[in-house]
Amino acid sequence: MTRARFLSLLIATGLTLMPVATTHGQQTPPAAAQATTQAAPSQAAPAGTGTASPPTLTPSMLSQLPSISLGDSDSEEYALPIQLLLLLTVLSLAPAIVILMTSFTRLVVILGILRQAMGTAQSPPTQVLVGLAIFLTMFIMAPVFSEIHRDSLDPYMNGVIGQDEAFDRAARPIKKFMLTQTREKDLLLFMDMAQIDSFQNGHDTPLYVLVPAYVISELRIAFQIGFMIFLPFLIVDLIVASVLMSMGMMMLPPIMISLPMKLLLFVLADGWYLIVESVVRAYIGS
Repeated sequence: MTRARFLSLLIATGLTLMPVATTHGQQTPPAAAQATTQAAPSQAAPAGTGTASPPTLTPSMLSQLPSISLGDSDSEEYALPIQLLLLLTVLSLAPAIVILMTSFTRLVVILGILRQAMGTAQSPPTQVLVGLAIFLTMFIMAPVFSEIHRDSLDPYMNGVIGQDEAFDRAARPIKKFMLTQTREKDLLLFMDMAQIDSFQNGHDTPLYVLVPAYVISELRIAFQIGFMIFLPFLIVDLIVASVLMSMGMMMLPPIMISLPMKLLLFVLADGWYLIVESVVRAYIGS
């Protein structure tokens, strides 16, 4: 058998053994199958036998989609972009709120003056003093924060009240706390500059008037307490300097002798206990 004859026989055998399309066990000629396919080109494939095209969203279907709302749907609320803008604004102003609307200002000023009066340079470190002031602020402001959480935050998150009422309820405890610590003279100063005659009650005081009055009152009290703290350490420095001067030790820095004596005096008097107690009770007692 020649090579050309063998190839022709192999091709003829392959054409003879070619499978024929079947449908449910019955043979269908290729021509008939082709004709059937051409006859109904636009018919949809049965379920489970092909891939269906995705459904088209109609306006009625779009109206049924859930809407995004951060507040009570029954009351008039701000739009979502405005709500996000207000939230970011509050977060950016959070450090100023903590510093200027709580007891943090007085505490951190008193602790800074105490470190300077002792003459210990960077001991305790600034991080320790600021951390102590923050936790003392949390302790002092705990009743105020609890009232805000109970009367404002919880009802707002549960959808009982709207945003405006939630802000009003949250501002009341803060205003009450600041008014208790604010001098009448300082408050009248900013009322005169803002051309405000009087208020019906303390809750009607605007924050742009109350906050600066509260801050300067806190600074005044902080410097008064700082002077009382500074005075005994100043006396120790004067005594040590006069003793060294009388002994002729002019080249010896007085701080080298007075610093251990001031530390010893502060520890024996239990200074941290007395200072923290007096400052905290000034807020709690009032």
